[in-house]
Amino acid sequence: MRRRHAEHQDPHIDVVPLIDCILVLLIFFMVTTTFAKDAELQIERPGAKSATPASSKALRVFIDRSLNIYVNEAPVRPWMLQSRVRDALGTAGDKTVLVVTDRRVSAEKLVEVVDQCRLAGAKDIGVVTDIEDG
Repeated sequence: MRRRHAEHQDPHIDVVPLIDCILVLLIFFMVTTTFAKDAELQIERPGAKSATPASSKALRVFIDRSLNIYVNEAPVRPWMLQSRVRDALGTAGDKTVLVVTDRRVSAEKLVEVVDQCRLAGAKDIGVVTDIEDG
């Protein structure tokens, strides 16, 4: 009797379908995710119990701790705020402005910025806050 030696075969796993599924899922999550983020500024937003989600298409005006003003993350001098907001709202279909301010900014400065946004043609103006527990 002779023994036959079976050829040793490595098990082969086809990973191409797995890669295809992963790429399809990746594309799906990239398309369905909204990328509305605030600027990379050091801002502690004030809190409010009645806070609601805001539109991601709204123009964002930032006021940081040093009272610097930014329109869509671009620095703006206070005397140029109205024209910059007017220009930005002119190209946008949505006339909503969200003011993202630090909790240490005075009410006078906040009202000044909101007033300039209204004079520039903004229809709806909101102040971005964090949701308070309770």
